[in-house]
Amino acid sequence: MSTKTPARLQKDFKEISGWGRYPRSSAAIVSPETIEEVEPSSYESMIARGQGRSYGNAAMNEGGVVMMTEKLDRTISFDERTGWLTAEAGMTLAEVFQKFLPRGWFPSVTPGTRFVSLGGCVAADIHGKNHHHDGTFGANTREIEIVLADGSRVRSSPEKNSELFWATVGGMGLTGIITEVTYRLVPVESAYVVVRHDKARDLDASLSLLEGEEWDDRYTVAWIDCLAKGRALGRSVLMRGHHAQAAELSRKIKEPLLLKERGKLNLPFDLPQWVLNSLTISAFNQFYYLWQGAKREPFVTDYATFFHPLDSINNWNRMYGRRGFIQYQCVLPPVESLEGLRKLLEELARERRASFLAVLKRFGPQNQGLLSFPMEGYTLALDMPVSDAGLFRFLDRLDEIVLGHGGRVYLAKDTRVKAETFRRMYPKFSEWEKIKRKVDPENHFQSDLARMLEIGKQ
Repeated sequence: MSTKTPARLQKDFKEISGWGRYPRSSAAIVSPETIEEVEPSSYESMIARGQGRSYGNAAMNEGGVVMMTEKLDRTISFDERTGWLTAEAGMTLAEVFQKFLPRGWFPSVTPGTRFVSLGGCVAADIHGKNHHHDGTFGANTREIEIVLADGSRVRSSPEKNSELFWATVGGMGLTGIITEVTYRLVPVESAYVVVRHDKARDLDASLSLLEGEEWDDRYTVAWIDCLAKGRALGRSVLMRGHHAQAAELSRKIKEPLLLKERGKLNLPFDLPQWVLNSLTISAFNQFYYLWQGAKREPFVTDYATFFHPLDSINNWNRMYGRRGFIQYQCVLPPVESLEGLRKLLEELARERRASFLAVLKRFGPQNQGLLSFPMEGYTLALDMPVSDAGLFRFLDRLDEIVLGHGGRVYLAKDTRVKAETFRRMYPKFSEWEKIKRKVDPENHFQSDLARMLEIGKQ
């Protein structure tokens, strides 16, 4: 097989970014329409890109080739007995919901947006609100097909070519191009979730609830007020839920597995930089804490509202202004979580670095993915506008806190961590790098993220 970009794939040079809209870079875009057209280039660097929903520079490749997989979205097979779905890697979770939820099947793991490709879910080894019960996307994946740098197509699983499988799960697309994914769906009786909210007055109370078996549910998450200080430091609204059985629904819901199409809000322009600041966000946080914390009784809501609330707003990333924003997500091990999170929140409050969205989740044990982000403990995700040069120095300080407490940052979200810091955060990197060199000895698969982290640098 030829290892040159096929002539029939026309290149379209354009500027792209991640979902955070920072940074931006230009690349040659190619868009294969069939899996057979997926071939690496022997003379240009390349990275695959699904929906572009990683926040930073993971699916960007300045001066090289970016291969879009969005047209590779076909269903290959589905087992109605077991729930195993095999599909092309460009299929999105939105399409999975559309095709299979009416038949009573739900993705075993879904992140905060459904507009992500299956290949991207593997490459970033995404997680959801149920990680402490069901693990990551990769842990629920049975097999993948990968096109390697020499053009060969390899099927890989935890049992077959397992070394390549666990280097690709969480490997940020740097081992090859994922073309097929076999992933587990779980049976459900409805498209709804039974939810309950609880207020926690501070960080200690938040972690106590998240750890309590009597409070736990299939899905748990906490919205956290990152600007609260003093005794209120780390106050939160904790949300738990499980798939609603048909018997738990109102009689008004005649078709439990179907949801009516809703109109979407749209943000057609960039908000001015001054709209989201510490004062406006502090006021919003106070309102949200009281409003959502008042929902003490269980209630039923549709899955989209519970799992993907921001998907109802087109272009919501424009609220951070034309400079864009950075999502900083870290994880800390259990014994270090309380102290580490407290230090992170104290830094945020002291600097008045406003995060419009701040989310805290509990993680279960880590899997075998060599660069997979989740490990047992707690993860904190923060959205911060790119407003001034001091932001990056501030995030370096957060890195020091995370490192000092045995944690790491999420590569699918990051766009500025130092290479030496990354290597200390990911102790299995050297093992991953050996596999990378074996399957991609000339370092064809590159990205702006990889160059930032000095991956493949001789």
